[in-house]
Amino acid sequence: MSTDLPEQTDAAAPVADAAPAKTEAELALETRLAEMSDAYLRAKAEAENTRRRADEDVAKARKFAVEGFAEAMLPVLDSLDGAIANASATSEQLLEGVHATRRQLVQGLERNRVVEINPAQGSKFDPHQHQAISAIPAEQEPNTVVAVLQKGFLIADRVLRPALVTVAAPK
Repeated sequence: MSTDLPEQTDAAAPVADAAPAKTEAELALETRLAEMSDAYLRAKAEAENTRRRADEDVAKARKFAVEGFAEAMLPVLDSLDGAIANASATSEQLLEGVHATRRQLVQGLERNRVVEINPAQGSKFDPHQHQAISAIPAEQEPNTVVAVLQKGFLIADRVLRPALVTVAAPK
C-alpha cells in the first residue's frame, strides 16, 4: 500500500525575521515613558534629599537649642565670678552686686521668654499655673491666693514650674 503523501519541502511559510516595525505612536509612547521614568526618579531623589536636609536641620536645632540661653547667662556668670574674686567687698557692695546680678539673670530669662508667675494676694487660683500647697481659713473669697510660697515660671506660655501657693479654704 502506498500512500500518497504530499511531498514536504523546506520552503515553509515565510517566518518574520524581526518584530514588526514600531509605529510612530509607539515610539512617542516609549519616549514619553522614558521621560516620565526620569522625572519620577528625579522627584524621588529630590524628596530624599529634602528629608535628609530636614533631618540634619532638626539635629542641629536640638544640638544648639540652648545656645541663645547660654549666651544670655554668660554675663551672670561673669558677675558672680567678679563677686567671688573681690574678697574685700563690704556687705553693702555685695548686696548691690547681688541685686545687679539678679537683674541680669531676669533679663536673660525674659530674652528667652521665661517669665515669672507671681499671683497677687486675693487673685483667683488657677490650677494651670498654680499649685496649692494648703487651704487655710482666711477672710477672703474661697479658692483665692492667700500667699505665694515660691514663684512659678512660664516658658513661651508653657508652665515650667507652677507657683506654690496657699489658698483660702471654703467657709
